[in-house]
Amino acid sequence: MAWPVRRAKADMILTYAQKVTVAGVAFGALAVVGGFVAVSMAAVGRAVTAGMSVLAPAGVVAFGGLAWLQRRRIRNCVSQLAGQLRRMSESPEAGAQEFRRQGSLGVLADALNQFLGRWRGELEGLRTANRELQVRARLADLEKRQVEVILHSISDAVIVTNPFDELVLANAAAERLLGFSLCEASRKNIERVLGEEDLVQLVRDTRVGRRTEKRKTVERVMQADGQPRTFRVTFGCAATGDEREAGGVVAVFQDVTKEKEIAQMKSDFVSHVSHELRSPLAGIKGYIEMLLDGDADDPKTQREFHQIIAAETDRLGRLIDNILNISRIESGVVKVVKEPQDLTSVVKEVLEVAGPQASAKGIRLVEQLAPVFAQVPIDRDMMSQAVTNLVSNAIKYTAQGGTVCVSASVDEGRGVAVCEVRDTGAGIPAEDLPRIFDKFYRVKANSKMAKGTGLGLNLVKQIVEVVHEGRLEVSSKVGEGSVFRFELPICR
Repeated sequence: MAWPVRRAKADMILTYAQKVTVAGVAFGALAVVGGFVAVSMAAVGRAVTAGMSVLAPAGVVAFGGLAWLQRRRIRNCVSQLAGQLRRMSESPEAGAQEFRRQGSLGVLADALNQFLGRWRGELEGLRTANRELQVRARLADLEKRQVEVILHSISDAVIVTNPFDELVLANAAAERLLGFSLCEASRKNIERVLGEEDLVQLVRDTRVGRRTEKRKTVERVMQADGQPRTFRVTFGCAATGDEREAGGVVAVFQDVTKEKEIAQMKSDFVSHVSHELRSPLAGIKGYIEMLLDGDADDPKTQREFHQIIAAETDRLGRLIDNILNISRIESGVVKVVKEPQDLTSVVKEVLEVAGPQASAKGIRLVEQLAPVFAQVPIDRDMMSQAVTNLVSNAIKYTAQGGTVCVSASVDEGRGVAVCEVRDTGAGIPAEDLPRIFDKFYRVKANSKMAKGTGLGLNLVKQIVEVVHEGRLEVSSKVGEGSVFRFELPICR
C-alpha cells in the first residue's frame, strides 16, 4: 500500500508544480523529497530555515524577483525529481539507484543555495539602503527644524507654500498678521487660509511664472493690530533641483509703514520749508521793489517799508534758526552746556521780555513763581527759548482781554521742577492734539489768528524731552484755552 500512496503524491507534486508560482513549487518539492530522503534533505532544510529567519517584508519582493530569474532551473529540477519519484514507485530498487546516481537532489540544493545567496545579498542591499534613507530622513527633519527656527526669529511675516498651493511653513508674525494657526492650516490650500483673493492669485502667478519672473514685489495696505499698515510683500519661488519641476512660493510681508511716514514727513518738510521761506522773501522783495520804483517818496512811508522789511528779515532768520536747531538736536551735534540753574529765574526773564507783547494786545500776564529756588541741570539759553515759545504762542492765540498765567514750582516728592503756561485762548480741537508737536503742523481752525511756521512747539519738545530728558504735555478745550506743562528733573 505504501508505493501507490507515494505514486499518488508524486503525481500531485507534478500537478502542483505546473499550476503554482515557481517559488512555491521549489518549497513544495523540497517538502515531498524530504518525505522520501530525510537524511539528504537535512542540509537543504537548514538552508531554508536560515533563509526564512532573515525574511522581511522588504525581502519578499527581492525573493520573488530572484525566484523568477531561477524559474527554469528549478522547474527542470522539480520535473526530474517528479519523474524519478514516479519510476521509484514502479521499481523501488532501480529508482533509488538512479536517484543516487544522478544526484538530482544535489542539483536542486545547489540551485536553491545559489538562489538564497543572491536573495541574502539583495536583502543586505535593502538594509543598507534603508539605513541611508533613515539617515537622510533625520537630516531632512533637522534641516526643517533649523528652517523653522530661522523663520520664527524673523520679525517680518513669512509663509511658504508647496507646488500644490498648500501652506507648509509660516512664522508667528504671519499667524498674527493673516489670522490663522499653522497647526490647523498646515497642508491646507491657501484659499482656505489667507481668505484674500488677490494674495492667493499673486502666489499662483508667482508659481506659474517662475521661469520668466522668479521674484515679484508689491505694496498693499493690510489691517494689523486693528490699524491699517503698509506692507511690502515679496514673492519668490522656492528652489528646486529641476528647472522643469514646479516649486513652491515664499512670501515675505515687510512692514514699511514707518518708512512711508518718514518719506512723507521729508516731503512735507521740504514743501513747508519752501512755503515758509517764500513768504518772507516775497514780502521783502515786494517792498524793496516799491522803494526802488519811488513809490515811497515821503520819509514816513519809507520808514514804514523799512520796518516791514526788517520784520520779515527777522522772521526769516527765526525760521532758519529753528530749522537748524531742530536738525542739530535730532542729529545729536548740538552743543549743550548744562549747569545747575534756577528755573524760576529763567521764567521771570522770559516774562519781562514778553510783557510788552501782552500789553499791546490787552492781555493780562500773571506770574505764579515759587519762592523756593530749586536747582535744575539745564542749558539756560535753550530753556529760555523753549519757555519763550510757549509764552509767545499763548499770547498770540489769546483774544484781547484774555489772561495768560505762567507758573513755576517744585515737586519735592517726585524730584521735578514744573513749569506751566495756561491761557484763556481759542483752544485746540481734540483731533489736532496728537499732532500739535509735529514739524510745520498748525491747527487749521486757528491759523488765521496769528502767523507762524509750525516749528515752535516741535522745538520746545526737542529741547525739553531730547536735550533735558524731561516731559512735555498739553491739555486743551475749544473756547476755553490750553495748558502746556513740562517737567524737568532737579539736582539731588
